[in-house]
Amino acid sequence: MHVQEWLETVPAVSIYALVGLVIGLESLGIPLPGEIILVSAALLSSQHSGINPVILGACASIGAIVGDSIGYAIGRKGGRPLLAWLGAKFPKHFSDGHVATAERSFQKWGMWAVFFGRFIALLRIFAGPLAGVLRMPYWKFLVANVLGGIIWAGGTTAVIYYVGVVAESWLKRFSWLGLVAAVLIGLASMLIVRRKAKQATAGRGAAEPEPVPAAE
Repeated sequence: MHVQEWLETVPAVSIYALVGLVIGLESLGIPLPGEIILVSAALLSSQHSGINPVILGACASIGAIVGDSIGYAIGRKGGRPLLAWLGAKFPKHFSDGHVATAERSFQKWGMWAVFFGRFIALLRIFAGPLAGVLRMPYWKFLVANVLGGIIWAGGTTAVIYYVGVVAESWLKRFSWLGLVAAVLIGLASMLIVRRKAKQATAGRGAAEPEPVPAAE
């Protein structure tokens, strides 16, 4: 079956629900491939007339905002024992080193760590729960959460959608091979952006002068 024919059999509502659910759970603090799901769905929308990219981006944004808000509430109630429990359950994602790195980012950037954390996989998982643990004022968290969720989810959907539209004729010509290659290209572009963001963050941290000890 040709890719385009197969895509016509996929119910759009199931795509919207899957994207919103996975991104919401990831934002809540569960390590899931939200970015991969969003990129893949945006590519599908560029080739499937039944999947509206605007609705897709809206569902992704809502999932991100709601998930982060629930994570904030859980973190505020659970406190540091919650981080210890997550470290025991998910040592690959919530190790002491990861927690310390995320906490330094929050202490340094405040609400902007929530905003820019949307574009970095590690902080995207930590943002909600850690903001709650650190007792960030909710209004600051909400502003950064809403702006970051909309710009990340909506921007990613728009960019990948238009990349898919441009590549439409190529995808039709190569069918499944083209779809797989396009997904890989989309993922590679997102990884490059994420790496650049990490390098920029590290560069800003390295540029800060070390505190000078006070003379006795």
